[in-house]
Amino acid sequence: MDGKFQDNDITKIVEADRAHVWHHLTQHKPFETGEPRIITEGKGMKVWDQKGVEHLDAVSGGVWTVNVGYGRESIADAVREQLVKLNYFAGAAGSIPGALFAEKLIEKMPGMTRVYYTNSGSEANEKAWKMIRQIAHKRYGGQKHKILYRERDYHGTTIAALSAGGQEERNAQYGPFAPGFVEVPHCLEYRKQWDVEDYGRRAADAIEEVILREGPETVGGLCLEPITAGGGVIVPPEGYWERVQEICRKYDILLHIDEVVCGIGRTGTWFGYQHYGIEPDFVTMAKGVASGYAAIACCVTTEKVFELFKDDSTDPMNYFRDISTFGGCTAGPAAALENMRIIEEEGLLENCERMGERLMANLRALQEKHACIGDVRGKGLFCGAELVADRETKEPADEKLCQKVVAECAAERVIIGVTNRSIPGFNNTLTFSPALIATEADIDRITEAVDVALGRVFG
Repeated sequence: MDGKFQDNDITKIVEADRAHVWHHLTQHKPFETGEPRIITEGKGMKVWDQKGVEHLDAVSGGVWTVNVGYGRESIADAVREQLVKLNYFAGAAGSIPGALFAEKLIEKMPGMTRVYYTNSGSEANEKAWKMIRQIAHKRYGGQKHKILYRERDYHGTTIAALSAGGQEERNAQYGPFAPGFVEVPHCLEYRKQWDVEDYGRRAADAIEEVILREGPETVGGLCLEPITAGGGVIVPPEGYWERVQEICRKYDILLHIDEVVCGIGRTGTWFGYQHYGIEPDFVTMAKGVASGYAAIACCVTTEKVFELFKDDSTDPMNYFRDISTFGGCTAGPAAALENMRIIEEEGLLENCERMGERLMANLRALQEKHACIGDVRGKGLFCGAELVADRETKEPADEKLCQKVVAECAAERVIIGVTNRSIPGFNNTLTFSPALIATEADIDRITEAVDVALGRVFG
């Protein structure tokens, strides 16, 4: 083959894939007798596989990424135009789309001022942790170096990111991990760890308990998802975030919000943390920044953080001595600019909020109908339904049954997600994150498929 697909014989593609491609998150043994799935085309909310079968995509590319939908010619045009003009130059110099997108992004993030470009969410998170560590050496003799992360949260696939990963099955068999990362308890009230009335505040107080145990003088940063994604779509309880902010300020701890999933509109605001009125020191983002049309990720900081890296220009070590090779690609910010324009001009934040309300209402209606739905939670077009074997005891549904629900939805030509290889015994939450362009008909079709699937699997 010459690398181009110009005929109708898809078998060549399937065989090339089966022989040479190592798929993500996939056990390949079944491909010895069956075909891998190949997605050949996408338009709007729909994708087609190699057999020409159409599916409604309710997970935005499988992993919460294609926020503005498939087939956006204006983004493709913006990328092509930029690539012809300048495709790349190392991030030690600037670029026109890099400067313009940084300015546009900061307009959406009051209190934040600086954008550091990288190529993935994992890498963006590592930049924040490196900054925290370097600040520890610059100001605290290296002592204030520990980084706290939350149980059930996920921050990426590298060894450092897994070191800050609160999902046991994601981490299994990849240790030993980097030292100095310390776990704090999760905040899922449905799986409550404390029998108290003010659960949000109590869950946040648990973070303070860890800080006091470790020693506040050793803790430099706290990294949290605004809404936990792969760990079960967990919306923090009322009062949680206010107390978290208070704790960080009390102990001089830098607050790092991982917006890789929630960022750029997924929850109905530009960023998930903006629902809660908190003021982070770092915000990291990736997936929806360019809706998957080009690789781009960002680590965004305040001016206060930025100033710490240029306070003594005579010291040759006194700056952030870091590079991200593909952070110098210009396609990413070019695509991100057009992606943001689409969201603004088409009113997709408002649509996300409206359709999110409809999705939650539909899921709650299914909860009334199907005893296997124990809890429904979410914000905007980022929702989950936790499946249980028994509502009274909250015993989690068998994860094989949860996966079967996903398969039955696929049989209805709707692609949904489920938490997997994350928390032992708790890979039982169906996940929904359709593109921000979703219509009422799309939302209803998604939940109708779930209705049929739950009936088939659980009766």
